[in-house]
Formats: sequence, structure tokens, C-alpha cells
Amino acid sequence: MPDFLGIDTSNYTTSAACYLNGTVEQEKLLLPVRPGELGLRQSDAVFHHVQQLPQVLEKLYARIDGGEIAAVGVSSRPRNQEGSYMPCFTVGMGTARSIALALRVPVYCFSHQEGHIAAALYSAKRLDLLKKRFLAFHVSGGTTEAVLVEPDHGPLFQVRIVASSLDLKGGQAVDRVGAMLGLPFPSGKFLEELALQSTAKFSIRPSMKGADCSLSGIENQCRGLLEKGAPKEDIARFCLLSILAALDGMAAKLREEYGEIPMLFAGGVMSNGIIRSALTEKYGALFAEPAFSSDNAAGIAVLASLRR
Repeated sequence: MPDFLGIDTSNYTTSAACYLNGTVEQEKLLLPVRPGELGLRQSDAVFHHVQQLPQVLEKLYARIDGGEIAAVGVSSRPRNQEGSYMPCFTVGMGTARSIALALRVPVYCFSHQEGHIAAALYSAKRLDLLKKRFLAFHVSGGTTEAVLVEPDHGPLFQVRIVASSLDLKGGQAVDRVGAMLGLPFPSGKFLEELALQSTAKFSIRPSMKGADCSLSGIENQCRGLLEKGAPKEDIARFCLLSILAALDGMAAKLREEYGEIPMLFAGGVMSNGIIRSALTEKYGALFAEPAFSSDNAAGIAVLASLRR
């Protein structure tokens, strides 16, 4: 069977994946961020992707018995919306077009968000949902929103934003609190490790406006706890439970509006076990395994195979 190559050059990770015989193989490298900094300027992200993408592709094909590439998929923009653009995605676009031209195969462009959705569905073994209507939450450093996903005969599926954070994004809250606690960037897994050492109880009421949430207060509340001498473990737990409360509020409101249609959670923040366990228990929600929750090219490779 032919192979389908996927490339994603996000603001966090350089990644490539190959979808062959119904299985994804992937390689990725985090973009290097200096200690104490909360991300990269786009010019720096572009530079690092240019350096890292050849390495990632080389590692990927060094460990798989690759066959003939039938198509190349690539993330070309953050969302599938007019005006959605980030320079870092141009690196992947240029490489994907070059490979496709050399091999005389088609190149298919998708949004980074569509890739996250497809990767989560692949990981959860529910690609069948692409033919149905469902809700997908994308929670990362650049996005915290819920979209209604519906089948489309053209681009496979279409998404419409039905709820979002009105200010800070989930990943931003995690990384800002992580920096406050002296954790490396990105802080997700380190914050979770701290939080799991805490048994503190909190009564958290999310800030909601309809199905939309506000996360801007989390950073200030965590700083207040730190100034009062609260243990870092408790602060980490409070941060994650606050994000969980907001997502729970969004999910509950959307379930009222759209009924009990399937609910999928994707994006780097959704690799968190505390959040995942609670939402799975309450809503029967679908989640990707951690390797397919953080930024990756797996979903892009899968989508390329479906477009073919």
C-alpha cells in the first residue's frame, strides 16, 4: 500500500509522520526555548524549523520500511478560517511542495486544528466520526475553543466555532503558571507531575459567558496563592482544576444546545491525565493518547490519505 506523508511546523514542534497500512509512524522535535522564556518569536520559530525539519524527516524514514509516497499533507495555517496565518507554517508548506513536485504527487493543505482533530480521532480509533456530527475541543497554547464538526464532501469535514476562551488560552495559563513556579517551557507535563503530589481540595467556579469561558484570572489567583506561601504542588493542582472547571462549563452548556453527540478533546493541554480522567468520566469524552494530543503531523498524514 502507498504511504502518505504529513508535515506540521507549529509554534512548538517540528513534526513529520507517515501513514502506512493504517498505522502512523511519527517523529518530532520541540523548538528550543531559552529557560525562563514563554515561547519564541515567529522569526526564531521559522529559523529552527528550517534547521530541524530535515533532521525529523531523516529520522522518520530511517526507521520505517517506507514505500511509495502517494500524497503529501501539510499544515498551512492555524485554523481553517480567512486570515488565519502564522509564518512558522510556511516552512512546512515549502518543504511539502518541494517533495510533492519532485515525486509528482499531490500536496494537500489542512489547518493545524484539523490535524489535531484527525490525530485525536485516529488515536481514539474513531475515524468513523468524520462521517458524523460531533463536538471537538482544541485546547493548546494558541487555541482554546470548541468547534462543531460536520461531514463535507469537499474538504472531508467543516468546523464552526461554537465556544471559546474570551482571553487567555489554556496552554498560556499552564505555561505562565509553570514559569511562575520555575518549571521548564512548555510546562504541561511538569505542572501535572507537581499537581499529582497534591491532595488539596478547591471549590472553583469558572468564569463563563454563555458557553464561552474566561481563563485570565487563573494566573493572578495562582500568583496570590504563591505570595501566601502555598506549596507549589497545590498551586499546580489549582491551575489544572481551574482549566478543568472552565472546560466542564463549556461542555455542559454545549451539551444543552447540541444534545449528547460525541465529544472529542484534542490539543497539547488535553494530554493532561487529571483533566482527561474527569471529562471522560462525566461526558464519555474521547481523547487522544499523549503522543497524539501534543502538536504532531499524524493527523495531517491521515487526512492526506483520506483526500487521496
